[in-house]
Amino acid sequence: MADYGPESDDDGTPRWTRAQASGIERSPDAVAPIVYPPDEQDAPEIHVWDTWFLRNRDGSIAEIDGYRVTFSLTAPADLLPGKRHDVATIRYFYSRDGRTWHCGGPVFEDTDEQSSASPRSTSSREDGAALGSRQWAGSALYDEDGAVYVYYTAAGERGEDELTYTQRIAVGAGGRVETTDERLSIEGPFDHEVLLEPDGDRYEREDQSRGMIYTFRDPWFFEDPETGETCLLFEANTPTQEGSDAGDGDPHHQEFNGSVGIAVSESGDPTEWELDDPLLEGVSTNQELERPHVVVRDDRYYLFLSSHEHTFAPGIEGYDALYGFVADSLRGDYEPLNGSGLVVTNPANAPFQTYSWVAYPHREELLVSSFFNYYDLRGLSLDDVAELPPEEQQRRFGGTLAPTLRLALDGTETRVLGALDHGHLPLPDEELPPLLSEYRSEDPEQSEY
Repeated sequence: MADYGPESDDDGTPRWTRAQASGIERSPDAVAPIVYPPDEQDAPEIHVWDTWFLRNRDGSIAEIDGYRVTFSLTAPADLLPGKRHDVATIRYFYSRDGRTWHCGGPVFEDTDEQSSASPRSTSSREDGAALGSRQWAGSALYDEDGAVYVYYTAAGERGEDELTYTQRIAVGAGGRVETTDERLSIEGPFDHEVLLEPDGDRYEREDQSRGMIYTFRDPWFFEDPETGETCLLFEANTPTQEGSDAGDGDPHHQEFNGSVGIAVSESGDPTEWELDDPLLEGVSTNQELERPHVVVRDDRYYLFLSSHEHTFAPGIEGYDALYGFVADSLRGDYEPLNGSGLVVTNPANAPFQTYSWVAYPHREELLVSSFFNYYDLRGLSLDDVAELPPEEQQRRFGGTLAPTLRLALDGTETRVLGALDHGHLPLPDEELPPLLSEYRSEDPEQSEY
C-alpha cells in the first residue's frame, strides 16, 4: 500500500511523491459540475482567464468604498484562444455586489508599443509601462497606506522580434484607487521593477532546464498570521542533476521537477525580497505547480496549486485540477489532501472545462474561483482543438469566469458541495444558498457533453 503521509527530500523540503500522486482518481467528492456558457458576459470583447483579487495584507479581500476589485489576464476576443498568452494584458474589474463586474481597462499604462524596443526594458521602468513583452499571472496588495502593488510575471523582453519565454517576478508599485458613486479606477503611474530571478541553486534557471516547460512565475503575496513574516510564493523548478533518478530508477522522471518557491521580506517592504528554500517540491512527479497560494484555517496551512494532466511524469495519471496540501506551519511537513492531493477536477467528459483555481475562505466553507476554459470537446484533445477551423476554436473556448465552487474542508479531507453563478464573489457576510441535497458529480454519460 502506498504511503500518503508527509515525505521530504534529502535537504528537508517536503515532497509531493509519485506514490502519493498515484492515488489520484475522480472520486465524486472531487468532481465539479458540468459548466455551460453564461447567458451574458460582462466583457464580451475580451477573453478572460487567470484571475486574482485585490487583497489586504492579512489576505482578506479588500473592500474600498463598497467596491471589490479583481485582476485578470486578458486578450482580444477575436484572437484565437491558443494565442492569448502571447499578448496577455492585465486588466482590472470592479463590483459592488460581487455578481456584475465592470471592466476598468488595463492596469498599467503602456507608453510604448509592446513590439517596440526600449533601452529600459530589462529591470525597471518608471513611466507606467510594464516589463516584458507580455504579462502573466500574479497577485495584488492593497497596503495600509492605500498604495496598490501588482505583482506579475514579466514574460519575454520588450522589443523582441520573436517571442521568448524568459520569466521574472516583477511588481508595479505606487498605484492608487479612486472611487465615485458610479465607478472605481486604478490610477498610476506605477514604478516597475524585477524583484526576483532564479538563482540556479534552489531554483532552476532557463538555461538549466531539461524539462518540457520552464517556470519561474505566479507571485502570490502572503503574510503569515502566526509569525507576521511577509512572503511571496511563486511557481518554479528545482535544479536536478542529469542522470540522477531520485531512487525510482528512471532518470527521465527527473525532468518533471516543479516546485513551490518562496521569498521573504525581512522588513515587510512589499518591494524588497530575498529567495528562501522551497516550500514543496514535485521532482519526478509533476513539472508545473502553478499559481500556489495559502489559506489558513483552524491554525493549519493549506497550500493550493493548479496543474495539468500533461505535466505529470510518465506513469502517473493526473488531471487538470486543483491540488492541495496541509501542514501545521507555513514551512511545515506538507501532506497531500485526500491522500493524493486532488481537491477539484473537471468531469471525465469535460476534462478541460475550467482551470486556474484560487481557493479562499467564506464563512464555514472554502470558495474556489476559476475560468471557463475549453468545453464541448466531445472527446477531442487540446491538440485536436488547435487543428479545428478558427470559428470552431472560438466556439469551444469559454474565455470568461467559471461558476464559483463551494468546498467543504475538514482537516485533511475536502468535498465539493456545489456551485454558485459564474464569477460570483459573495459579500463578506453573505449567506450562501442552502444546499438542497447532498451534491454528487453528474454521471458523465448523462451529460450533454
